[in-house]
Amino acid sequence: MREIVLDTETTGLDPTNGDRLVEIGAIEIVNQVMTGAHFHVLVNPEREIPEDAFRIHGHSTALLRDKPLFSVIADEFLAFIGQDRLIIHNAEFDMRFINAELHLAGRSQIPLERAIDTLALARRKHPGAPNNLDALCDRYRIDRSRRIRHGALLDAEILIDVYVELTGGRQKSLLLPYAEKPIRPAMTVKEFRRMRTAAMPPRIGEIEWRMHCEQVTKLGEGVIWARYADTAWQGWWRPPDCL
Repeated sequence: MREIVLDTETTGLDPTNGDRLVEIGAIEIVNQVMTGAHFHVLVNPEREIPEDAFRIHGHSTALLRDKPLFSVIADEFLAFIGQDRLIIHNAEFDMRFINAELHLAGRSQIPLERAIDTLALARRKHPGAPNNLDALCDRYRIDRSRRIRHGALLDAEILIDVYVELTGGRQKSLLLPYAEKPIRPAMTVKEFRRMRTAAMPPRIGEIEWRMHCEQVTKLGEGVIWARYADTAWQGWWRPPDCL
């Protein structure tokens, strides 16, 4: 099943107050495994970047000034996500911004129902606990050392591991396709051992054999394993022709 794990960075918290998208990162997964296909773009928001937003994602007004407008990349973005399900942490936030940009670009809106909100999944699974992306990474021991600042593509990549943990995907992936079929009782097989009629010839050379003999001779008669040797095998640990 194809899904798109998606994250955005913005100039603020509310598109109705004039805040805009500045970055989109989207990664394709099939059966919860990355395929290598992704969509990543920085967007010119056509406005100044507030200092608070800059501290979060590090995208300055100067950096974004020569980047494409959302209307320029809208069709490419829509083609990449297709009609597949979107996986987003705090989906309502990102979808509001995406749909606000689509509206400005004269494109159709994306229904919120297309998105799976991993924040809602986490709240159901861990009620009362912190469920932001950093907290979930710590809970599931997911490496977030590269997440010095928020970045749409990096956060989408991290979210894949979080999503898999929240849905039990690693365990599900280990099940065989026919696991739901009735399991036949295990067959009882009588154990059969074949005894050698003669010992196999040694596979080591004369030099190695002499080095072994010298070493076990130095250990003496009191070696621990000699205590557990069968009486008939006493001396097994030191070949009779040792020096």
